[in-house]
Amino acid sequence: MHIYHLSHIDLDGYGCQYLSTKVFEDIKCYNANYGPEVMARVDEMISDISNDSAKDAMILITDLNLTTKECNYLVKEASKVSASITLLDHHATGANAANNFEWYHLDTTKCATMITYNWLKENYNFDQDGEYEMIVRAINAIDIWLSDDELFEYGKVMLGMISGAKEINRILFANQDRAYKLSLIEKAKETLSQKDAPIALDDAMHSNKKSFFLQDSNDTKDNLVAKYVTNLITQNRDKLTITYRGHKGILGYNIGSSSIIGNNTMVNNPDYDFYMDIGSRGNFSLRSNNKMDVSQMASEIGNGGGHPNASGGKIDGYKDSFVYEEIKEFVQNHIDDITNSL
Repeated sequence: MHIYHLSHIDLDGYGCQYLSTKVFEDIKCYNANYGPEVMARVDEMISDISNDSAKDAMILITDLNLTTKECNYLVKEASKVSASITLLDHHATGANAANNFEWYHLDTTKCATMITYNWLKENYNFDQDGEYEMIVRAINAIDIWLSDDELFEYGKVMLGMISGAKEINRILFANQDRAYKLSLIEKAKETLSQKDAPIALDDAMHSNKKSFFLQDSNDTKDNLVAKYVTNLITQNRDKLTITYRGHKGILGYNIGSSSIIGNNTMVNNPDYDFYMDIGSRGNFSLRSNNKMDVSQMASEIGNGGGHPNASGGKIDGYKDSFVYEEIKEFVQNHIDDITNSL
């Protein structure tokens, strides 16, 4: 069976995928926040199923509630690729849709991770020795706020652990961002049996994060993250390429740390002339390595400025998206419109 698993972007949502990836070998994961992104990811899954020519495909959705209209759309699109649907959720706002679709399983008494855990146990013989029961209970305690539960404080540390794991941009590098967060949950599972477990996990957080980014040799966490992200940018540079007045550049999205990552990217990619990182509100940073004057570019495309190798600005009327290709298209069209008009 080919599993296409869409889940939310909080601890509970990633907890569901932490479990599903333990059970299914052939699985692709996706994540979405509430709102239009959900259907955008549904469309992405449908496209992947079609491109994979996947037979016996299942669309698994967890920790996300759908409207009746969205369910009807999902049924129509899933039928085109002969995919089955299973939705496991706990949000009461999905009650209307749950009453109309047999594949929509709603249980408001448990978090989605607990619902997924029980579903996997019942249908796929998962965790017969109870190895994962405690970590599931910890997620359940914090997600539905069982403050008297003995695992509540541990769940609270885990909640902050995932919400604070922002080192990798999830829109640009979704698979790596997810792998990072699932690795943190795995580390948390290993610490759960220790004395004063919430404190032990809190104390271990920094080293747990560093361990994911550690490659060749140890360094500060910031340097390890910068190297990891720079390598990701370099590996994906064809996808990230934009142009400005005959100059070739790399466009990042909400990556941050432009002084380190931008400069590292320029050093690692000497055939590129500039690096641009744009944020969700249209603010951007530009870096170069003596290849061009990015202050001129910043002035032209975003009423900005700065230094020849380090500048910034803001694109008025910027249209954000949770699909990188749409962001890149907008930025490139904006650059072309500005430069062609001058």
